[in-house]
Amino acid sequence: MPKITGGQLGSRKLRSPKSSAVRPTPGRVKEALFSILAHRIEGAHVLDLFAGTGAIGIEAASRGAARVVCVEADRGVAHAIEEAVEQLQISETLSVVGAPAERALYRITGPFDIVYLDPPYASDVPTHLLGLLRERSLLSPDALVVYEHAARRILPAIPGYRSTREEVYGDVALAFLAAEAT
Repeated sequence: MPKITGGQLGSRKLRSPKSSAVRPTPGRVKEALFSILAHRIEGAHVLDLFAGTGAIGIEAASRGAARVVCVEADRGVAHAIEEAVEQLQISETLSVVGAPAERALYRITGPFDIVYLDPPYASDVPTHLLGLLRERSLLSPDALVVYEHAARRILPAIPGYRSTREEVYGDVALAFLAAEAT
């Protein structure tokens, strides 16, 4: 059961939706992520693609993000995130889009300061989604994109982005990307 690790909702537990498609980010990875993002989260606009349990988005809201959008393709899982948002009383900050990531990127408005992508590890690197983020002007000028992937995967160069940092936590890696100026 994922737990919120910091902010106003710290130590609250989230129920994991009953779906084999949900693979929560390990707690130590989430804590490390928010330690890295600590100076950026207050007042930020955050987009959580492939939200799963919604733990990353809810954690961002708990730590002071001004706006959070969680995108989850599985309707049942998206509904579970909505229930958690209501229970935690953070619906003014966090909204849920129940749609595939690509379709959602055409429905939402930005810009976002932080984007978290956690697609299924077996998927190809989502270069088309990263391209859409830029094409649709969904990134703020100094936005940071965090891509969670299997540590054994070597990331190729991603058009339009430069790598700023990479962290590995056992089987999980976080790639920190910045959009290149156009």
